[in-house]
Order: sequence, then structure tokens, then C-alpha cells
Amino acid sequence: MLQSQNENTAGPEVAPVKGLAKERVTTRFELGFYLRQQPVMLALLAGLGVILFLAVAGLSRAYHTQRDALGNRWFNRGVADLNAGHFDNAVTEFRAALLYSRDNYDYQLNLAEALIGEKRTGEAYSYLVNLWDRQPEDGVVNLELARIAAQRGQTEQAQRYYHNAIYAVWPGDQELKRRDTRFELIEYLLKIGAKAQAQSELIALQENLGEDPALQERVGDLFLRAEDYEHALTAYRLCLKSDRHNEAALAGAGWAAFQLARYPLAERYLQAAVAANPQDTHSAERLMTTELLLHMDPFRRQISEDERARLVVDAFAVAGRRLSSCATPKAAAASTASEPSLADNWAKMKPQISEQQLRQNPDLLEQAMDLVFEIERQTSATCGTPSGADLALLLLAKLHEGT
Repeated sequence: MLQSQNENTAGPEVAPVKGLAKERVTTRFELGFYLRQQPVMLALLAGLGVILFLAVAGLSRAYHTQRDALGNRWFNRGVADLNAGHFDNAVTEFRAALLYSRDNYDYQLNLAEALIGEKRTGEAYSYLVNLWDRQPEDGVVNLELARIAAQRGQTEQAQRYYHNAIYAVWPGDQELKRRDTRFELIEYLLKIGAKAQAQSELIALQENLGEDPALQERVGDLFLRAEDYEHALTAYRLCLKSDRHNEAALAGAGWAAFQLARYPLAERYLQAAVAANPQDTHSAERLMTTELLLHMDPFRRQISEDERARLVVDAFAVAGRRLSSCATPKAAAASTASEPSLADNWAKMKPQISEQQLRQNPDLLEQAMDLVFEIERQTSATCGTPSGADLALLLLAKLHEGT
């Protein structure tokens, strides 16, 4: 009986313990299950994140691709109109392209060129200066800035930008672009009358041209304009070395030799030029003067004393006629009242000027020619450059000056 009571008393105490244990087992099982599922869930969340990221990236790429495609489409239209000279349309199209890519270098550069085509150099200059800050070695940008500076009369800036362009980076054939830029600089220097600087640029250019006849002819023409006749003659000779029948080079070489007072050489080139092109009136006139000069020169070698005397008589007569047609001012005729005029000197010497007396008196021959040369110089200063025999005598005066 007592035992039964004890058993009944112990029953209620054991039941909660069993329930607690069962609960602990269940909790432990759920925790284990959760722990086993956590990596899977994390993996799923990570995968979802990657998918969302890729989707956003794909959408972003699609957006940028579409935007770039639209920009390129407008840009290509602008390039076509720019090449066709439709500058107004090109400006609109390049501006539209920049809406899709505001910092695109090529878009801004082509817009600047289109603005220049429309004579809107102020707007173009703003773009070009910004582009120069980004890429100061860009040949196209430097060349356009040089042209704008030249238009504005900013000589130093123009020359600096031209030189930058000559030594800058160019797309495509760099040597061709640099050479063309130097040609443009030379034309600019000749236009503003900077002949000495143009000569320096031409010499630098000529050193790298080789013997291309067309280029040497072009350089020869520029040297003539720069009044560097020695280098001009060299250029024309190089041209004629490859193309000996080149009419323009023959005429240029003849004129350069003429200006250098190398009259026998000038005669040969000018004769060839006139033979190659009878319509070349300038070469024909220069040839006539050259032949007349060579024929009238009494100081040339290998002529007889009789011929020399006859030439002096003829020259003295030509100078007398020049005095009659061009009276020199009193100030030019005599520095003081006591000095005789040119006309007085000519009249005083005239009775002595005969072939016989000139053959017998070489000093008289020189005195007569000195007076002839002085007459031609002074009448040239008073009445302008003469023609014909008087021009030949004036050139002879310069040729024999100081001898």
C-alpha cells in the first residue's frame, strides 16, 4: 500500500522531464535542419543577386549601345555633309551627335570644322582651344588654330600653331600632312611679306623632298616669290633632271639665272622655255633682253678691239637718246652749281667718241662706259625702269658695278 502510494507520487514528476527532453530533441532537430538549409538559401540569394546585377548591366549596356549608335548615326551624317560642303546641316548633325556623347573628341573636332566652314570662327575657336588642352599634339587642331590666328592677324600665334602642326601627330600619312602644313605656312609668310622667314621654311622643306619633279617645281616657284634665286635655280635644276622638257621649270630656271645675273645660263634656259612654249611671252621678253645685253656688253671676253669700240659708240648714242627723252632733275644732275650735268658731260665727251679714238685710248673707252652707266642709273631713278637697249645697259651697269 505504501509502495503504491510512492509510485503514484513519483508519476507526475517523471512526465515533465520526458516532455522537456522531447522538446529539446525537436528543437535540436529544427536547428540542425535550419543550419543545413542556410547555405542553400544564401546560395539562392546570391544567385538571385547575380542575376539581377547581370540584368541591370545588360540593360545598361543596351542603353549605352543604343545611345552610341544614335550618336554615330548623327555623326556619320554630319561627316557626309561636311565633306559635301553643307556646313549648316553638318553643324546641326554634329550637335545632335553630341547630345548622346558630350565629351566625344571627334564629334567636337568635326563640329569645329563645320563652324569654320560657316565662318563662325569664334564658336569654333572655343571648341578647338578645349580640344588643344586635351590633346596639344593633335595636328588637325593645331592647324585649324593656326588658320584662325592668321585670319585674325595674330602672326606670332599663327606661326606657333603652324609649327606645332608640322611636328604634331597626324592620322594617316603623317609626312604628307606635315609637308602640306609647311607649304601652307610658307604661303602665309609670303602673303604677309615675311620673305626671310619663308626662305628658312623653304630650305627646311627642300631638304626632305628628294627629287620629285612636281614638288621641286613648286618649291622653285615659292623660292622665286621669296626672292631666293639661288635656291630657286637649284630646285628647278632638280626638277629638270627628271623632266628636262618641263616648260614651267625651264622658264623658272631662266628667270632665276637672269635675276642672279648669270646671263649666258639664263639665255640657254629661256631659249629652251620659248621653244617648248612659244606662247610664254614673259620668257620671250626676258630672252630678248638677255640676248641684247650679251650682245651689247663691250667688256665681254673674246671680242676684237674693233668690235669693242663699235659697241661703246652704240652704247653712247643710246644713252644720249635716253637723256633727251628723260631729263634728270637739277638735284640729280648736279649736287652743286659748279658741277656739270650729265647732259653737259655727255655733250663734252661726244666729239671724242669714235671707233678710231676708242681703239687708241682704252681709258677713254672706260670713261665713256662709266658715263653711259651713270646716265642709265639716274634716268632709271627719275623716269622708271627702261626697256630695250636702255634696260640692257642698266643691267650691264649693275653687272659691272665696282669693276
